[in-house]
Amino acid sequence: MAEQKVKQKGPYILDLEAGSHLWCACGQSANDPFCDLKTHKTLGFVPKKFELTEKKKVALCGCKQSKNAPFCDGTHAKL
Repeated sequence: MAEQKVKQKGPYILDLEAGSHLWCACGQSANDPFCDLKTHKTLGFVPKKFELTEKKKVALCGCKQSKNAPFCDGTHAKL
């Protein structure tokens, strides 16, 4: 498996609409923190699908090390 690429150490704070979203686990997506449905296929990573039932402000992990992915758990502060 390839190494994850970290484009942003801290979280992505976003207002997201209700529905399904795909968080990029590899860090190679051109649309990070969201999966572009291309780059992970050759790297051995699987995007993390998550659902929101309503529009919500979320903190998505940027460091790719969260134990609660796709959401930030503060791990970046220890890196």
